[in-house]
Amino acid sequence: MTVRQSIVFNGDLGSGKSTVSVEIAKRLRLRRVSVGDLYRQMAQERQMTALQLNLHAELDQAVDGYVDQLQRDIAASGESLVMDSRLAWHFFTDALKVHMITEPTEAARRVLARPSGPAESYTSLEEARAKLRERSESERNRFIVRYGVDKARLRNYDLVCDTTRATPEQVIAHVVDVYEGRLGADVLRAGQPLLLLDPTRVYPTEDVATLRGLWDPEPAGEADTAVEPLSIGYTGEYFFVVDGHRRLSAAVRGGVPMVAARLVAEVDEPVVGGLSAVDFFAAQARPALIHDWEDAHGIALPLPEHALLGGGAVLAGEPGAGA
Repeated sequence: MTVRQSIVFNGDLGSGKSTVSVEIAKRLRLRRVSVGDLYRQMAQERQMTALQLNLHAELDQAVDGYVDQLQRDIAASGESLVMDSRLAWHFFTDALKVHMITEPTEAARRVLARPSGPAESYTSLEEARAKLRERSESERNRFIVRYGVDKARLRNYDLVCDTTRATPEQVIAHVVDVYEGRLGADVLRAGQPLLLLDPTRVYPTEDVATLRGLWDPEPAGEADTAVEPLSIGYTGEYFFVVDGHRRLSAAVRGGVPMVAARLVAEVDEPVVGGLSAVDFFAAQARPALIHDWEDAHGIALPLPEHALLGGGAVLAGEPGAGA
């Protein structure tokens, strides 16, 4: 069993990082450090919102400088701990680097449901979703300019968890299993991030008609290590299947919240035939193919921008509209 020094969490606002990291620290009896709490305290002291502090930090390097040095010192100390920070993965080497994601509207709902403070409050779901996106983009741009790293790049991480439909307990159990070497060891040894994705948010690239009669007889178990992980591409916004449509279908039909996968191509990396992940998805994920998959599984997938711009999109009131 291989156990790394520390666990560092990064991820979307509202993805559950705080809930998961607090419980994992208790379970593993490790100290937890939250940079988010520190930033919120700094915002409150300056009588700013969290978004205003982020925008201010784009101009004032002292804001990040203090926090960066704190993280460097902790990483250099060799202490095993749980770190909740959007940049700890950049400073820590001997750590399990976990990136948590969730569907943006679900993230906004979660943030609205928790107690608000002077550094973070919203009046509507729409405002929360817009402000969370703006805050995340501010951080991303700041990190690219200041450190030359992109927090949205999945290959920065060892484990990517989509928490949209998963309970905190399910996420916690999987993270601990990965940390202690019981889940995804082969994928990580190959130098690829292990993805635990919501199967209802993964797009097909193969016609569902070719799969009829070939469905796996048993629904997939959640993150079942006995099942070969799906091969997944990522455009920077959408996850899509490169290999494993039947396994994905079994996971959707089984109602499992997370399915194991490996990342084979991201954004401009080639998938097949020299096509990048972005170009392959645009060529394969046609509106009719997506709608057929939706109808076969009783789910709704938002039409990607290329499908809307490329024609063949449905009109309001037709199947798939407003997904």
